[in-house]
Amino acid sequence: MPVRDATAEAGRDPAPAVSAAPRGRMPAEWARHAATWIAWPHHEPDWPGKLAPIPWVYAEIVRVLHAHERVEILCNDDNVRDAAAGHLAAHGVAMANVGLHAVPNDRVWLRDSAPTGIVGADGRTALVNWRFNAWAKYDNYERDAEVGRAVERISGLPRIEPVRPDTGERVVLEGGAIETNGEGTMLVTEECLLSSVQVRNPGLSREGYERVFRDYLGIRETIWLGEGCVGDDTHGHIDDIARFVAPDVVVLAYEEDPADENHARSQDNLRRLQLAGGDALRVVKIPYPRPVTMNGERLPASYANFYIANGVVIVPTFNDRNDRIAMNTLATLMPDRHVIGIHAVDLVWGLGTLHCLTQQQPAGAP
Repeated sequence: MPVRDATAEAGRDPAPAVSAAPRGRMPAEWARHAATWIAWPHHEPDWPGKLAPIPWVYAEIVRVLHAHERVEILCNDDNVRDAAAGHLAAHGVAMANVGLHAVPNDRVWLRDSAPTGIVGADGRTALVNWRFNAWAKYDNYERDAEVGRAVERISGLPRIEPVRPDTGERVVLEGGAIETNGEGTMLVTEECLLSSVQVRNPGLSREGYERVFRDYLGIRETIWLGEGCVGDDTHGHIDDIARFVAPDVVVLAYEEDPADENHARSQDNLRRLQLAGGDALRVVKIPYPRPVTMNGERLPASYANFYIANGVVIVPTFNDRNDRIAMNTLATLMPDRHVIGIHAVDLVWGLGTLHCLTQQQPAGAP
C-alpha cells in the first residue's frame, strides 16, 4: 500500500511503502469522544441574507454539547473569536470545557474539511487528513485545505495523508461521504464517489475506494447506496440519508410520498441495504420533513443529519410534524442518550446542518 505521512518533505513523493495492516480503525460515532470540533460561522455567502441568526444556533449547539464533552472551535480571526465568546457567554456556556482557536477557514463544514479520527492497534488516536477541494465544486477552499494541520497542532495528534493505491496522489474525500458502524462496515453512495459529477478522484474505481477504506480506516465491507437526498450540493453525501446507530442497525431517511423526488431514491437505497445486510442488518425508516425551500431552492433538510456525542444526540428540526416522529424513533434506538432537537430551518439555508458542521475526535488510550 502506498503511504505518505504528513511529515514527508515537500517536493517529490517518497517511494511507495507496503503495509500489511490498516493504519487504524475508524470508530463508530457513538464511541467515546475526546472532543467535538466545529468552526464558528463568518462567511455570509454561505447563508445569503441569513447569517445574523446562525451564530445563535451555533451557541445553542455548543451549550448542549459542552455539558457532555469538550468543544474545540476554530475561529477565522480574532474578531470572530471575540464574537463567538460573546454569543457563548449569552448562552451560559462554561468556557472551561470549550476551546476558541484563531484559525483561518473558508467555511464551517468541519465534517468535510477536518480530519477523520482513527484509533490504532496501540489504542492511540490519529488523524486521517483527506485532501479537501470543496466538494469538487467551489474555488475558495485554500484555508479549509489547511484545517487538518491546525487540528494536528492544537490536538497534538499525529496526522496521516492518505494516498491513492493507483497513482500515489492524495485522496480527496469528505467525512460526510463515509459512515461506519465501527466494526468494519462502511456506507457510501455511488452518486458521491462514482458519478461523473463533482468528481473527487478521477479514475479511482469502486475497488480503489474500498482499498483506501480498508488501508486507512480498517473497513472490511463497503455497502454502496445509490443517490443522496434532493438539494444536497455535495452530490450525494451519505450523512443525509443513512446512518448507523448500532453495529447492526441503520437509520434510513425514507420519503413515503411517490410524488416527491426523494421517494424513488429512498426505495432504491432501502433495497440496497436489504440486499447487502440480509437478516444481519436492521433498517429503521425515519421520515423526511416536508420540503424546505428558500428563494425557490430545495434544501437538503433531513433528520438523518443528526450528531451522536457523549451521552447526547442532537437532531435537526424543521418546525414540522415529523420532527416528533424522527426524535422519538432516535430516542427509542439510542435509549442511553438524551435526544435534543436543534432548530435548523435557518441553518439548512447553508446547505448543511448538525452532522455537517461537527467532527468528532475519538477518545483513544491516554
